[in-house]
Amino acid sequence: MGRNVVVLEAQALSALAASLDGGFDAAVELLAGRTGRVVVTGMGKSGHVGRKIAATMASTGTPALFVHPGEASHGDLGMIVQGDAVLALSNSGETAELSDMVAHCKRFALPLVAIIGRAGSSLARDADVALVLPPAPEACPMGLAPTTSTTMQLALGDALAVALLTRRGFTATDFRTFHPGGKLGAKLMRVAQLMHRDMPLAGPDLAMADALVAMTAGRFGCLGIIDAGRLAGIVTDGDLRRALKAGDDLLARDAGAVMIALHARTAQQHYAPSARWEAIATLKQQVEGIPVLGNGDIWCAEDALRMVDETGCDGVVIGRGCLGKPWLFRDLIDGFTGRPRQSAPLLGAVLAVMLTHAESLMQHHRDNGRNDDTKGIREFRKHCGWYSLGSFCAS
Repeated sequence: MGRNVVVLEAQALSALAASLDGGFDAAVELLAGRTGRVVVTGMGKSGHVGRKIAATMASTGTPALFVHPGEASHGDLGMIVQGDAVLALSNSGETAELSDMVAHCKRFALPLVAIIGRAGSSLARDADVALVLPPAPEACPMGLAPTTSTTMQLALGDALAVALLTRRGFTATDFRTFHPGGKLGAKLMRVAQLMHRDMPLAGPDLAMADALVAMTAGRFGCLGIIDAGRLAGIVTDGDLRRALKAGDDLLARDAGAVMIALHARTAQQHYAPSARWEAIATLKQQVEGIPVLGNGDIWCAEDALRMVDETGCDGVVIGRGCLGKPWLFRDLIDGFTGRPRQSAPLLGAVLAVMLTHAESLMQHHRDNGRNDDTKGIREFRKHCGWYSLGSFCAS
């Protein structure tokens, strides 16, 4: 029985998709052209569907609200004003409770779009645009309970909402504005919304005993090391625990001597020759008790593992290798933890990351007072070549 219901409703949705014509385009143009809101209304099950359609529109850039037709007749018609458009749902097209709403639209020349099941109904005749659902049996064995018809109403409402958001140029950045909560909100949050601006800071000459006190007072589990006005490094409580566990006389050190990173090229060499990993190995041999991080020519997780194996360094620092390839960090985690390597992202996933990157750059400059997206677009153009190279290498 359950499978039959799904099959019946799926067939109805296929018929609905095939039936869409110029009327759908006209409805989108009419709703998009209004300066006010889309007021969705409906009675019974159509009303429940209408509430969901209004919520979807409102969250995707089309101002919308639901007005119950019964409440409208008792004063809530005042919520519908010039500039608004009405989207009415009724399978029969003869819902008596909608009559006052229809009269209000005529009185104030408000456009009316109807989603209905009968082309010859009263609501179809009164509507500026009538979207008629194709004939399809209800999934209810008695043919009475609204099932197939409400599924088609909901799908058609979603189609309108998506067409409107596309026409308006609604972006993921806009979507984040309306979804600050839940998992969607967390997925779209920016680093600036989570980061702390009162992180404890210290110079590299601070004694480690004093650094420990500063870190504890800051309650962040870390201490930023500032040298000449720039962040030179970071010391975490994890660094402290590991060093103490290894028997290191940590408290006798200065905060700036907890870790060393070496880029195995000179400034004069620029990027032309291969990085001299042997210099990293030499540094590791000469330094005792301080972790050494290697950097240079790490383009994939295999490069990082090979560097650690050949030089004995304690970790790696990633530079150009992550440009156009942010999934490198995922591969590094898998490589260093011994997990199986995941497949490289397909072109569609890469394009989605590029789009998010471009939108984030533009939003960054908007947040900093720029009224156009020119600077963000220019900056993103510098990354396009890296994404192309990263995708090519991944494939």
